[in-house]
Amino acid sequence: MTGAAAGLRIQPERVRELLRMYLVVGSPNCRGADPLHIVEEALAGGVTLVQFREKGPGALTGEARFALALRLQDACRRKGVPFIVNDDVDLALRIGADGVHIGQEDESAGEVRARIGGRRLLGVSAHTPEEARRAVEQGADYLGIGPIYPTASKADARPVQGTRLLSELRSLGIGVPMVGIGGITAARAGDVVRAGADGVAVISAVTGVPAGEVRTGVKGFLTKIREAL
Repeated sequence: MTGAAAGLRIQPERVRELLRMYLVVGSPNCRGADPLHIVEEALAGGVTLVQFREKGPGALTGEARFALALRLQDACRRKGVPFIVNDDVDLALRIGADGVHIGQEDESAGEVRARIGGRRLLGVSAHTPEEARRAVEQGADYLGIGPIYPTASKADARPVQGTRLLSELRSLGIGVPMVGIGGITAARAGDVVRAGADGVAVISAVTGVPAGEVRTGVKGFLTKIREAL
């Protein structure tokens, strides 16, 4: 499957800034609210990248999942914000997403890079220096490091890392862009960035608040991130 072409041409030097405020979203995270409304409010608040992660109890499948992905991607395109898909390379290619994010249990980074080509972003979750090095060698544009703090958003989350791994990776000379994820609140965002992350990825801190508070919540995160940078 070749799929549609990616919509945005993302220059490598822009990846760090795109990771500043990274929203992970799917309908199970939105607690009955319209995911499109959540994403639109988050974009209005300044979210810099959106990852579609449709997993967990009640997750959409088939054409309903495809349709939601298109709706969210269209909202991102209107704002010029990259839209990437978690795990599902076929879906990413079908809709012409701007990239894919994979975990350690998915296809290898090298296999995914071969499928999506060089234009799309490739993010890889890493939990050890060995995993981080392998991902970079196989073509990852950025690493997702975590869970930094305890999180209830992912049932399959690995043991909590704290900010230690971020600092360790930087001390080992791993310079690829990195985003911290897992239980990060606005109050903790600065600590994550100071430890070596280029930004923070959030799920429930945005999708789990009342829809009317999403925009101001995102702005609060960005304030703390900019202060730390």
